Amino acid sequence: MLEIRHRETGDILESVDADTLKGADLRDMRLEGADLSRQDLSGAQLQHTDLVGADLSGCNLKSAHLAGAHLNGADLRGADLTEVRAGAEKSALAAMMTGCNLEGAMLDRADLRCVELRSGNLHKASLNHADLRNADLSGSNLSEVTARNALFIDTNLRGADMRGANLCDSHLNEANMIKANLSGARLESYTPGGFTVINLANMEGADLKGAKMCNILAEETNLKHANLTNVDLTHANMGGAILRSANVAGADFDGVELATVTMEFANFSKALNAKIPPYKVNLR
Repeated sequence: MLEIRHRETGDILESVDADTLKGADLRDMRLEGADLSRQDLSGAQLQHTDLVGADLSGCNLKSAHLAGAHLNGADLRGADLTEVRAGAEKSALAAMMTGCNLEGAMLDRADLRCVELRSGNLHKASLNHADLRNADLSGSNLSEVTARNALFIDTNLRGADMRGANLCDSHLNEANMIKANLSGARLESYTPGGFTVINLANMEGADLKGAKMCNILAEETNLKHANLTNVDLTHANMGGAILRSANVAGADFDGVELATVTMEFANFSKALNAKIPPYKVNLR
C-alpha cells in the first residue's frame, strides 16, 4: 500500500493498493499539493487528476497520460516527460499547466497540443520533436530551451523569453511571437538544404538580435518594428514579409529576394548585402 501525502502538511491524500506508481490508475484523484517527487509514474493514468501545486520534481513521467489534468503551479523541475500525453484536439480536453516549473525537464516527443502553459518556466528544457500546436505559452520562460524539429504551429508565444533557444528545423507557422525575445536564438538547420519555418508568424516588436536565421522560410511573416540587429538572414525566403520600421542594422541579407518585402521606414542603409530594388521608397 502506497500513501500519497501533502507536500507541506503530510496529510494522506490518497492510498494506492500497489507497490509502485508505475502505470498506476490515478485518474480523477484529488492530489493538490501532493509530494510525488522522484516517483516512478511512467505510463501512469493521470487524466483529469488534480495536481495543482504538486511536487513532481525529478519524477519519471515517461509516456504518462495527463490530458485534462490540472497542474497549475506544479513543480516539475528535472522531470522526465518524454512522450507524455498531455495534449488534445481542444484546449478544454488538454492539460492545464499555467505557472508550472519545468526547468531542465525532458519533454522530447511530448504531445502538448492545446496545452495551457502560460507564464511557465521551461528554462533549459528539452522539447525535441515535441508537438505544441495551438498551445498557449505566452509569457513563459523558454530561454536556452532545445526544441529541434518541434511543432509550434499556431502556438501562442507572445511575450515569451526565448533567448538562446535552439529551434533548428522546427515549424512555427502562424505562431504568435509578438514582443517575444529571441535574441541569440537558432532558427536555422542542422542539415544541408534544411530550414526552420516561420511562415505567417506574427513577430511584431520581437527582439531577434543576433539570431541565426539562414535559409529560414519567412513568407508573409510580420516583422514590423522587430529588432533584427546583426541577424544572419542569408538565403532566407522572405516573400511577402513585413519589415516596416524594423531595425536591420548589421543584418545580413545575402541571397535574399526583397522584391515583395515591405521595407518602409526600415534602416536598410545599415544592413549588409541587401540588394534593394530601385522602386523601394521611404527607406532609412
